[in-house]
Amino acid sequence: MTTTTFMPSSDSGKAELLAHLNTTLPKYAALLDVNDPELGILNDDAIAFQHSFNTLHELKGFTRNWTAYRNMQRDGGSGSFDWPPLSAPDESVPPAVSFGIIPRLSALAARLKTHRNYTTAIGQDLWLVSATHISDSDTWKPVLSIQSKVGHPVVAWTKGKANALEVWVDRGDGKDFSFLTINTEPNTTDTFLTPVSGTTAIWKY
Repeated sequence: MTTTTFMPSSDSGKAELLAHLNTTLPKYAALLDVNDPELGILNDDAIAFQHSFNTLHELKGFTRNWTAYRNMQRDGGSGSFDWPPLSAPDESVPPAVSFGIIPRLSALAARLKTHRNYTTAIGQDLWLVSATHISDSDTWKPVLSIQSKVGHPVVAWTKGKANALEVWVDRGDGKDFSFLTINTEPNTTDTFLTPVSGTTAIWKY
């Protein structure tokens, strides 16, 4: 895969870039003539976009959990029959911002790159330097961690430059690894029926 632009293709990458610029650009503000109101807009945009990304991810997780619950409620299953949660733990909601966060970011980046004091080193520090490189996706190895939510494993992963992640699972039943799902955005909730009360199982991803 060849990459020639500094702008990430995924929303998670865009959120990461916004957060990085929000913390890194202030030290170059005077040098590149970026005023406080502009830094304030960048800060608000970074926080708002991350909140939207997190909220959408949570809603997708709720949908998967409720689908699994509905299926067990309808067809039978084991485990807790308490209602799944309807919302995430309380989280402060940032102020809404006007539409067009990424166009604003692109315009800011274009202006910075044409400033007389801008250098390639500054661009690299701000993650604004386009890089052309070829990477072999067959060699990519995701770093996974496991969390638990509503009694189900959640495979946490970072998307990076990949378009999607293919997840396989070994449930310790002698059948080795089998295909679970393909996700285009982190994370992955395994909605497979959990072991009955009083029993344990080791699942590998």
